[in-house]
Amino acid sequence: MVELFDLKTILIVAMIFVPIERLLPLHAHQKVLRKHWLNDLIYLLFNGILIKLGFFLLVSLLMIAIRFVVPENLTGIVQGQPIWLQAIEVILVADTGFYLAHRIFHAVPFLWKFHAIHHSIEEMDWLAAHRVHPVDQIVTMTASLLPVYTFGFSGAAVAVYALVYQGQSLLIHSNTRLRFGPLKWVLASPQFHHWHHANERQAYDKNFAGQLPFIDALAGTLYMPERMPKAYGTDDPVPPLYHQQLAYPLKQIAGRVPAGGLSQESGDSRP
Repeated sequence: MVELFDLKTILIVAMIFVPIERLLPLHAHQKVLRKHWLNDLIYLLFNGILIKLGFFLLVSLLMIAIRFVVPENLTGIVQGQPIWLQAIEVILVADTGFYLAHRIFHAVPFLWKFHAIHHSIEEMDWLAAHRVHPVDQIVTMTASLLPVYTFGFSGAAVAVYALVYQGQSLLIHSNTRLRFGPLKWVLASPQFHHWHHANERQAYDKNFAGQLPFIDALAGTLYMPERMPKAYGTDDPVPPLYHQQLAYPLKQIAGRVPAGGLSQESGDSRP
């Protein structure tokens, strides 16, 4: 996630992705300042601090408990490996955690309300990658990185992962027709992730990995036809503004809790 008010970073990223989306657009009719772009810019500017605080608190509490059951020599063994090997292992471990958390957010009705914010994106581009509810991002980041911290991977390896993850996250949401060729089965591409956002029945609950599509292939959740989706979004009644979207999951949950407890409807309610 881009640093809070790091305008220099934002400008550099925009100067990279806006030209790419103009030169190699997937949807040529889509404008740079497309619908709800300002809302997603607010996510980019303000969401980071909420996510970092929540992530730090949650991981700190969990690490206090974990350190009592993790062997003391584990960190030394892991950090004794070359940085390049650690970086590969971090990506594999973190994306496995990401896959599991992401799939749970689709399957559990309580959690889907938070994840529906991200699926409300109807026009894909690099900026839309930031439209994520803080609760969604905090839980998913924790599932991804808690095992990494537990195993004791070096800071350099984690930094490589963070750089790759952030760049790839922007790319896979971008409005570009870039194809990865045979590498599409190994590295997540716009083709792979656009299908996750597709509002088409056959694509529901597919392509959960963030970086490694072969995880979906192994789990039986891969869907990547040659054509690209015709429509994106969710049929959930997600409001359009940032503050409304932050409150939306809680209002939805509160409105669906009868005297007997939580309702049991399926997570992804797109018809």
